Amino acid sequence: MPKKNVIILGSAGRDFHNFNVYFRDNEEYNVVGFTGSRQIPGISGKKYPSELAGHLYPDGIPVYAEEELPHLIKRLHADQCVFAYSDVSYQHVMHIGAIVNAAGADYMMLGLQHTMLQSRKPVIAVCAVRTGAGKSQTSRRIIGLLKDRGLKVVAVRHPMPYGDLVSQRVQRFAELGDMQKHNCTIEEIEEYEPHVEQGTVVYAGVDYAAILKAAEDDPKGCDVIVWDGGNNDFSFYRPDLMMTVADPHRPGHELSYYPGEINLRMANVIVINKIDSAAPENVQKVRESIASSNPKAVVIDAASVIRVDDPKLIEGKRVLVVEDGPTLTHGGMSYGAGTVAARRFGAAEMVDPRPYAVGSIAEAFRSYPNIGALLPATGYGAEQLKHLEATINRTDCDAVVVATPIDLGRIIDIKRPSTRVFYELEEIGTPGLAEVISEFCGTLSLS
Repeated sequence: MPKKNVIILGSAGRDFHNFNVYFRDNEEYNVVGFTGSRQIPGISGKKYPSELAGHLYPDGIPVYAEEELPHLIKRLHADQCVFAYSDVSYQHVMHIGAIVNAAGADYMMLGLQHTMLQSRKPVIAVCAVRTGAGKSQTSRRIIGLLKDRGLKVVAVRHPMPYGDLVSQRVQRFAELGDMQKHNCTIEEIEEYEPHVEQGTVVYAGVDYAAILKAAEDDPKGCDVIVWDGGNNDFSFYRPDLMMTVADPHRPGHELSYYPGEINLRMANVIVINKIDSAAPENVQKVRESIASSNPKAVVIDAASVIRVDDPKLIEGKRVLVVEDGPTLTHGGMSYGAGTVAARRFGAAEMVDPRPYAVGSIAEAFRSYPNIGALLPATGYGAEQLKHLEATINRTDCDAVVVATPIDLGRIIDIKRPSTRVFYELEEIGTPGLAEVISEFCGTLSLS
């Protein structure tokens, strides 16, 4: 039988994982290319390196722009295209499917059976229905509860490998300096730094089978692995406890975005976050979605509690609000924690940064015109960091409200007065995560 030619459609995450666990040593297939979506800039034009691609691909595998897909299918004689990225509407998924089918190829998605790896350690997976729902704060809360029981916890983060893939095969972060050593982007630091500051070792990278083994055998010990998901993707590891975070600021998205609905339907526990700032009718709509798709799940109500280190820099001031980048871009939100803080603490005005935007920041506004008068903290490399810094310092404002999960002022030079916004998960009523973790530990005979 001739091999089937395959193109994997992705964003330097799920696509590489699917290749590693299903296609890499599979003699039935010939992966002729990856494509990179616009979610992550600068992917296309690179190669998935031979060192990671295995003996069947001694020259590596090229990565093309997704815009070239119709021509690639014909030029590369592709038989199948595998959709392998996350946080997109069902309309987008089928739009790509129409392009693939019209060009003559089959359209394919890999599910849990062929992509989830089994761990030797208990795994708690924290996933979401959309980017920006509150996975990270939920993960930190769960890790804190596990540590309170004397357990050694290792976090494994969904991939964000945008640099030298060979050197990023397995990454371990145990102290802040490790992020500089691995040349991390803002998006990576935002995810790793809060865990490291909590005293938790974090693993990430490209090869999640090798990462799993390293996490299980971590020098500091490992009793439980917490999968800290990215976007609204499902876990790379088979969970013993599956938690999904829902967002009532985007009601209905839990049933209309891929693969968030998979997480909703798989969940043992669903956390409805941000109840404190969402409209009651939107919370009710999420409850109805849960009741129709996963009525057996334990539902936990939670607030995303916001605090500001210096509210005086907001009250009565013209402020520039800097929000988490992915939440505003492919996450589709028109506001975030910084906006909530600016309104709550009495900002006179939220200054529009678009007239002052330069370089890649200006391009982000063109690519995502619905962002509005907020600044997304994008930073996939040194040049983008310079553009972010320049945009902030060019903006005519009294102060900067930084609502990224990290201390942005530690990475770039913000010349105007600035204040940070912090947000943590806080359960409302019962059941809470403490009860869930207690039952989980009891079932598996963990301390």
